[in-house]
Amino acid sequence: MEHLIANTVGLPYSRPATPGAHAPVQIGFIGLGSMGYYMARNLAKRATHPGIPPLPLKVWNRTAEKAAKLEKQLGKELIVVAKNIEEIATTCDIIITNLVNDAVVQEIYEQCARFLRLSPPTKNKIFVETSTILPPLAGELDQLISGLAHSHFISCPVFGRPNVADKAQLLIVMAGDYRSKKEVAYILVPAVGRKVVDLGENVEKAPTFKLLGNSMILGAVEVIAEAYTLGDKAGIEAERIRDLIGDILPAPGLMGYSDRMCRDDYDGVDGFSLEGGIKDASHIRRLTAQYNAPMPVIDIAHQRLVTARAIHTAQKEEGTQSLDLLDWTSIIAGSRVAAGLRPFDSRKHKAVVEEA
Repeated sequence: MEHLIANTVGLPYSRPATPGAHAPVQIGFIGLGSMGYYMARNLAKRATHPGIPPLPLKVWNRTAEKAAKLEKQLGKELIVVAKNIEEIATTCDIIITNLVNDAVVQEIYEQCARFLRLSPPTKNKIFVETSTILPPLAGELDQLISGLAHSHFISCPVFGRPNVADKAQLLIVMAGDYRSKKEVAYILVPAVGRKVVDLGENVEKAPTFKLLGNSMILGAVEVIAEAYTLGDKAGIEAERIRDLIGDILPAPGLMGYSDRMCRDDYDGVDGFSLEGGIKDASHIRRLTAQYNAPMPVIDIAHQRLVTARAIHTAQKEEGTQSLDLLDWTSIIAGSRVAAGLRPFDSRKHKAVVEEA
């Protein structure tokens, strides 16, 4: 099996000191959703310091089937399924979390803190939060974890869709204790991501940076959806619009979203869910209100996302939905309905006209 050894490319830190051969690092991973599954899988294949074999990655997921699937895929020599969160919290040196929303993040961290108060750590323990959360929550988690013996917290959101996580090409953002960031960075790159952006010690800066990045992506996705809708009504083939985006906006992520809209492919099983998009849009809007910095395109995008969810919910109640989970590219449904078109199936209202 090929193991990855971190190099200095994409890392803003010097290499950490090699620990003694008697002290390999035990890593735990909580949350095996559409992103976390690939992150944990790739992390389990890592190599740490030369000459020190990595311990199996300990994983826990609220839905046990996901953890069992990962263990079956990689084998027990690389994956150990923890019995509960307490086992992860008390036996792991580095604990990485990737969770669905702020409420779940807070719940998991409060549980970990409760277990560690009952069984205080005797050596350094680092918590690494990789979800997209509100910045103030990162500050609360830092206070919670830093109040425990030998414990540190770093906020560490990541940029990339599940297919990017699958390829270990995530862009990783870090804020918090310097030594902790340095140690974690050499574990995550290149095993999980391609590059680390260091935003200093204030743990609220990393989630703020993540929301800024997501605002750019969401704004672009909304405008692309509007362009497809206008083109549809004007009789321009969707494929031509897709090709145009590839010519003038050749960013891989945007081209991927554009292609899904072109093909009416809104299946959220392996993508970024509609609910995740609504959560992120809500977080960005709270950030704009906090700093009195309006972003009207995000307000519109939020409305479109909620409209798509409302339509999908109504379809599920009627039993007419074609998908159980929507990708956030279904944002185009809001734009289409506003233009008097069908929300999810452009083939039913599209008249393709190709001029000579």
